[in-house]
Amino acid sequence: MTPTLTRRQALAGAGSLALAGAFPAPAIAQNAPIKLGGLTTLEGPFATGGQDAYRCVQMELERINHTAGGRRIEFIRESSNARADVALARARKLVEQDGVDIVLGPLSGAEGIALKDYSATLTGKTIVNGSSAAADTTLRNPSKNFFRFSTDGTQWMAGVGNYVRKTLNIPEVCVVAGDYAFPYAQVFGFSLEYCRAGGKATYLWSPLGTTDYASQIAQIPKSAGALVVVHGGTDGLAFMTQYAQAGGSLPIIGGSIMADQTMMSARGPHRKLMIGMVSGGPIADVNDDPNWNEFVARYRKRWANEGGFQSPSIHGVNYTTNLQGILGALEEVRGDLSGDQQAFQAALAKRRFKNPMGAEVSLDHNRQAVSDIFLTKIEEREGKPVTVAFARAAQINQTLGVPEAQFLALGAPSRNNTGCIVAG
Repeated sequence: MTPTLTRRQALAGAGSLALAGAFPAPAIAQNAPIKLGGLTTLEGPFATGGQDAYRCVQMELERINHTAGGRRIEFIRESSNARADVALARARKLVEQDGVDIVLGPLSGAEGIALKDYSATLTGKTIVNGSSAAADTTLRNPSKNFFRFSTDGTQWMAGVGNYVRKTLNIPEVCVVAGDYAFPYAQVFGFSLEYCRAGGKATYLWSPLGTTDYASQIAQIPKSAGALVVVHGGTDGLAFMTQYAQAGGSLPIIGGSIMADQTMMSARGPHRKLMIGMVSGGPIADVNDDPNWNEFVARYRKRWANEGGFQSPSIHGVNYTTNLQGILGALEEVRGDLSGDQQAFQAALAKRRFKNPMGAEVSLDHNRQAVSDIFLTKIEEREGKPVTVAFARAAQINQTLGVPEAQFLALGAPSRNNTGCIVAG
């Protein structure tokens, strides 16, 4: 992106009439900045992940000198608390009071669905996802003004269910999960494979923000051979701490947020149980790809002394991936957001690039990412837990390779629709 911009500026400075005549720059690009609104969770259970999302966005904007498509980018931040109503109010404030052109966000699943619905009411505005990963944000009733370059929670579990049943040979698991949109998607993706491979599952749900898990821990069947934990943020930390204190010893299969630096950077009795935990998702701390190694090196250099993790979080990587989509499209249209952003949105829809993990990203007809998913295991290296990629599923789409009509017929993920369908 940057070399293209530099070359155009150089040609314009040299008086290239051919370039100027073929691609006349929009008049507004000479002075008015593009207003990019950022919305992430800085309050509530995912605040730590939200902070890292903004760290990564800031790092990337600094790298391009806050300029894309020949126009200055003015970044206006807002924060939510993982509640859909709060996220919607903050998004409305960004659009209707601050006058942003594009919103980057939100972080959590129910927030994403709320912003998708809001985007459908807008004209001449675009919302690009941050890290929210509920399946139905894009799978059902998609909005033409909402784009997601990060994969969803169902995609993140591709391969995990089969690995647990067929490779680890665990015939029964207990799933403990949050009772809201994102865990529904994760549980659905896991169960769809696990149960069809002959596995049996028990499901225990708890509201977001639960602090006491004693009764849930007491309900874990003694026949379970592993515990599938689909929590995140302070919920995941609270559950794992209390499970360890209760003497829990089952092997842990983690939802994607459980394997994130936001969990592993916290100290406590949960750390011992997490070593060896298998999970799946869009990132791995240890991944032999030059894109990733360069990204991690820049992250550590920028944030080592300002609260950063030893490796970027899943939220930081997802926000960066979605920002990459925005910046590349702005370059494509040379910063022109006129015509109700139709050319910009067309450029977004056609974007194809490599994300920080080195995985190729493109969008399907619902403006949802198709990309690679990594199976990971937590190992302790140099005294610190890290996720190590041991398998990679290439170009996973939102229906996990199942024909879309057949996948939609399975119904929307929920606490009552876990995807646990035993093969006939």
